[in-house]
Amino acid sequence: MIPNAMPDHVQSRLTDYARLLRIDRPIGSLLLLWPTYWALWLAGDGNPGIGNIIVFTLGVFFMRAAGCAINDFADRDWDKHVKRTKDRPLTAGRIQAWEAVALFAGLCLISFLMVVLFTNTLTLYLSFGGVILAFIYPFMKRYTHLPQLFLGAAFSWAIPMAWAAEANELSQLTWLLFTANVLWTVAYDTLYAMVDRDDDLKVGIKSTAILFGDADKAIIGILQALVILILVMVGHRAELGAFYYLGVAVMAGLFAYHQYLARDRAREGCFKAFLNNNWAGFAVFAGLVIDLLFG
Repeated sequence: MIPNAMPDHVQSRLTDYARLLRIDRPIGSLLLLWPTYWALWLAGDGNPGIGNIIVFTLGVFFMRAAGCAINDFADRDWDKHVKRTKDRPLTAGRIQAWEAVALFAGLCLISFLMVVLFTNTLTLYLSFGGVILAFIYPFMKRYTHLPQLFLGAAFSWAIPMAWAAEANELSQLTWLLFTANVLWTVAYDTLYAMVDRDDDLKVGIKSTAILFGDADKAIIGILQALVILILVMVGHRAELGAFYYLGVAVMAGLFAYHQYLARDRAREGCFKAFLNNNWAGFAVFAGLVIDLLFG
């Protein structure tokens, strides 16, 4: 018999750390990755530096993991009352609060060192804003019904950072992409919050799903329409062609599909709509890359 290469208690601990950092659920990293790539490819005119691609790909995964750690630290007492989160390692006591804070700090430090070593001064200055947004977002649901707006800013801050790393400047296109991504994040994270709305109301957690109430689907639809409009503006200003607009059209079609999935506000449908946003972001990225290559 071949002996177990790893003791059970070590394997169990690593599994809990992976769950804390959401390594088993990459959807959040992908939703962060596609807009970052939009910025890199546009700023690099279709040919971004390989170094920047590596730095920002790793940075996306590291900072998303850091955000998950500090989020679970902030919500450790509330998560036990929410069906979807009550068995998270920190809430269940399998990981200590200080460990989550240490992981957040360590991952932020690694990401910061990558920026220092491999990018430029403007990107370095912008990185401080990214860390602040990643830290404060989880606590916003205590004070405002708009925590999704803070998440949108945190998830979108990689756009000006990536643009600055590639072009060493920011432009109107940078902030158009930033705005589009903030609105998109509010839309899909409201769908995510609709999954937990009943539990959040009992516990006292604030969210846009609660704020919007019965107008939730209509407001999500308006936000989605604004995202498409701004991306069309980006295409016009950047003189992009048919492949890019095809990608944006696919995103618009998927947005309509999300409305269908969430039509009854059922947990499963809203969660499926949230997950499907990954393909919406990828569609725009694929259209952009093909357009820049062959347009």
